[in-house]
Amino acid sequence: MQLRVTSLPGDGIGPEVIQQARRVLEQVAGGFGHTLELDEKEIGGAALTKFGHPLPDGTIQACLASQAVLLGAVGGPAFDHHPREIRPEAGLLRLRQALGAYANLRPAVFYPVLRESSPLREDVVRGTDILIVRELLGGLYFGQPRSIEGANGSREAVNTMRYGEAEIDRIARIGFALARKRRKKLVSVDKSNVLECSRLWREVVTRVGSEFPDVLLSHMYVDSAAMALVLKPTEFDVVLTENMFGDILSDQAGGVVGSLGLLASASIGGPVGLYEPVHGSAPDIAGRGIANPLGAILSVALMLRHTFQLPREAECVETAVMSALGGGLRTRDLARAGERTVTTEEIGWQIAEFVRQAAKTGGPSDRVSVSV
Repeated sequence: MQLRVTSLPGDGIGPEVIQQARRVLEQVAGGFGHTLELDEKEIGGAALTKFGHPLPDGTIQACLASQAVLLGAVGGPAFDHHPREIRPEAGLLRLRQALGAYANLRPAVFYPVLRESSPLREDVVRGTDILIVRELLGGLYFGQPRSIEGANGSREAVNTMRYGEAEIDRIARIGFALARKRRKKLVSVDKSNVLECSRLWREVVTRVGSEFPDVLLSHMYVDSAAMALVLKPTEFDVVLTENMFGDILSDQAGGVVGSLGLLASASIGGPVGLYEPVHGSAPDIAGRGIANPLGAILSVALMLRHTFQLPREAECVETAVMSALGGGLRTRDLARAGERTVTTEEIGWQIAEFVRQAAKTGGPSDRVSVSV
């Protein structure tokens, strides 16, 4: 198969983690007999510095000509003085719109070998396997009008949360379809006791749910869901929610399972999928070689599964990550006090090596070893 991918390393630790994700993707392509066409473009602060815009036309054109986009991270304090419309985050929002990526999938899985990394007791978090399905193109992040107006000392800020029935319907169908392939449970998160948007959300989700009688549907207010996510994370299967709530809850889920650096994401629904780790640009550790690349590498696995329909290759990458962790490899964010840590490049190389060896045998195998 021909794999056409555009790489957008972005800002901060983005280039470091994307370099390792690309290394793994190249091993998958070579080992399993695929042809990889990999193009690299600028986005965010890197594009703003070079071109004066966070999402140049050349970047959009390259992404739309690809089958999938692999993104690092955007933003950082160095760009906060720019007007909102040209800050790095504005480029990311416009990219999501250009790709039509309205469904954001964020898995949060607890790895028993990382039981010491979670702030929760092992008996609470053991067995956690959550998929957050976040609507990505509506809500407060895109609603109009939005503004800050008035004289200093008496300014007023306005953001608009809005959703249409069609937007809710399409993301709900994605959520129910995914729940049907998992444990057949879906909780829809809203704030319908206060917000009209949430009342419409609950009504539409309930209506769509009637078409999926084999999936158990429940509803929760977002504040209750946030509490339950910490107290009883194993009770969640698929969590369906709107843009801002999904942004917050998925970061919380990263803390539950041990590190935001573990979380991958897939943004699908349009003609081109967008794949990125959930973490930000982390400028405080950029360039030090200590960033955790696992979220970026696991985003490659999501790309292989959702865009290219290559489940065997996706499983190989996921098994490689588990093997590396099982072999004791830890980046700084995952290590306990006094525990040896490895660099971003070291853990990326080991995972790529696992994939290379596994490809020789036609797929992942527990017998393939990863050295520490």
